[in-house]
Amino acid sequence: MTDCLIINTGVGNFESIKNVLNHIGLISKISQYQENFDDFKNIIIPGVGSFDNVMANLKNHKDFSKLTNSNFIRDKKILGICAGMQVLFNRSEEGKQKEAGLGLIDGNIIKFDEKKNRVPHMGWNKVYGDNFFKELNNKRFYFAHSYHAKCESRYILGNTNYILEFPSFVKSNNVYGIQFHPEKSSTNGINLLKKIFISS
Repeated sequence: MTDCLIINTGVGNFESIKNVLNHIGLISKISQYQENFDDFKNIIIPGVGSFDNVMANLKNHKDFSKLTNSNFIRDKKILGICAGMQVLFNRSEEGKQKEAGLGLIDGNIIKFDEKKNRVPHMGWNKVYGDNFFKELNNKRFYFAHSYHAKCESRYILGNTNYILEFPSFVKSNNVYGIQFHPEKSSTNGINLLKKIFISS
């Protein structure tokens, strides 16, 4: 069984993610839409761009329906990155079609208030929280997004401040979401992926 499947969501740093996973000793594959998700220990949903486009591309996968199957979810670790994190939630303000998300974490995606600061939120920023990995608490990661999650505190492992305090690292059972880009976050990003897939 291969360690990780990186789902092709149309736009994302797929090769960079694959390289980081290889660096920490995990064998991964970038999907070609026909894979059987059961053949992989972990499923990664990266994404750059709009919520609707990521969802539309996810639906092109032969095994898409398994992403909302509770029995399948129970046996895998699932990680959403950036827009891939956002589609783990119920809905987003972004997009014309108002696609429903996967609903794996209860909450919605809303846009930053452009009247209060520049949007998108771009560059390095801290992630912190009482439930965040101790070794990475208050370390800096790389962000690039215009929308953020709003959810109950029980799902939040890490927060970040930009315009307001927003959830940047979330978890529900074995489903993880990170708003920043670990593949662009140097040593901190590498260590975070180790914590998620190897240590936890």
